[in-house]
Amino acid sequence: MIKLYNTKTRVKEIFIPIDPENVRMYVCGPTVYDRAHLGNGRPVVVFDVLYRLLRHVYGLDHVTYVRNFTDVDDKINATALARQQAGDPRPLETLIRERTEETIQWYHDDMDALGALRPSMREDRSEAGLRKAEPRATEYIGAMIAMIEDLIARKNDDGVAFAYVNEGHALFRVKAYKNYGALSGRSIDDMIAGARVEVAPYKEDPMDFVLWKPSSGDEPGWDSPWGRGRPGWHIECSAMSYELLGASFDIHGGGLDLQFPHHENEIAQSCCAHPQASFARVWMHNEMLQVEGKKMSKSLGNFFTVRDLLDQGYPGEVIRMVYLGTHYGKPMDWTREKAIEAEVKLFGYIEMIARYGDLDEAKLLEPKIAIVNALSDDLNTHEALRILGTLNGSSDANDLGRNIEFLGILSWAQLASKTLQYRRALEILAPLAIQIQKLREEAKVSKNFLHVDALKSAISEANVSVMMSKDEVVLRPEMDFDVTKLEVLK
Repeated sequence: MIKLYNTKTRVKEIFIPIDPENVRMYVCGPTVYDRAHLGNGRPVVVFDVLYRLLRHVYGLDHVTYVRNFTDVDDKINATALARQQAGDPRPLETLIRERTEETIQWYHDDMDALGALRPSMREDRSEAGLRKAEPRATEYIGAMIAMIEDLIARKNDDGVAFAYVNEGHALFRVKAYKNYGALSGRSIDDMIAGARVEVAPYKEDPMDFVLWKPSSGDEPGWDSPWGRGRPGWHIECSAMSYELLGASFDIHGGGLDLQFPHHENEIAQSCCAHPQASFARVWMHNEMLQVEGKKMSKSLGNFFTVRDLLDQGYPGEVIRMVYLGTHYGKPMDWTREKAIEAEVKLFGYIEMIARYGDLDEAKLLEPKIAIVNALSDDLNTHEALRILGTLNGSSDANDLGRNIEFLGILSWAQLASKTLQYRRALEILAPLAIQIQKLREEAKVSKNFLHVDALKSAISEANVSVMMSKDEVVLRPEMDFDVTKLEVLK
């Protein structure tokens, strides 16, 4: 039984899918103008864990997960324009396309490093299916135009149209939708007071938001009934989720910063365009992220992209473990201390699996029911990691491997590679320990310990601890041991 906190109802609910044969989830993806920062990575990991749980409970071929790319946006245009102004002679459209392709590849590389599975369409694991599960806004312009036309034509019970056109803009008339604000729990007056609302002469009301806006000659644009232009941000997700998941689906997720205005506007558009449907039944929002107790900010010098941390030597699996250490509904604090603690724990797990485990046998096991139950209780990843840490006996090694893979910390291929490296190190170190002991015995007679010290030093440089008692030598690989340095000592 899965229970999830529904932001819309403000209670934890038993999750009952509309169709257990096709559980459907939509998560708002990135606007692809730059690298994903550390905060952007959190929802990816949160909803990846949920995706894994849903696939475990309902079956691999019974879950559809869609996450979009916003590839038409003023920030993307500005980035491309900056390149042009810096001397690139190519057309702006070419520079925009190049930037979005480049940024999407960065995003995939960085999220892959965090162990996140690519979204997919139910039974379709093909390249086309994966592409469809990560829709690009520019591929659904026609669907957006059709939805806007529908909103202009539709009226509420008082005969007021949900959308209107003015000065080449199509806008949603917020006051025509009586339930506006239900998700965030704020009145329209409260929202006006607490938000930066654009006041524009083409708006009837400051709260009305843009569905379509004009494009100048060098900006990306498409023909529409209201002139050449491009969509507003909010209509994109409404149109893409409808096209790929239908008018009603199970879960809509994203960061808490998207609750208002983006998700509030999505609900308004979708519920007015499809009044007989429920749109998303469950809304889930992850809390924000801090760095060393402070809000992440470039001015404070604590702004990191995921790639920054990877380049600094933090493995993706360690970053993921730090994310999982805090419940998604609570603010998360990234600290160096947490990262070190996670890395130490993970190395200990690898050591145990390498010494006592068999990954072929581990693959045949089911995830620990206690870990599945923890995740089923509103994604209690903190508790799941605590239970993982109790698997500390030699007989637990296979369970440890199975659950590390289930939580997405390491894939089977990564586990195989890391345990193989560790076992190779042990193979090399066993005769080296005998060799050191022999050199010690000889040195006790000759009083010359140069050869002993030289071999100890070479082994230590490979990040292997050398422990010597009166009767034995114990060599133990430490974190970041270098098997290539050991190979030359054989």
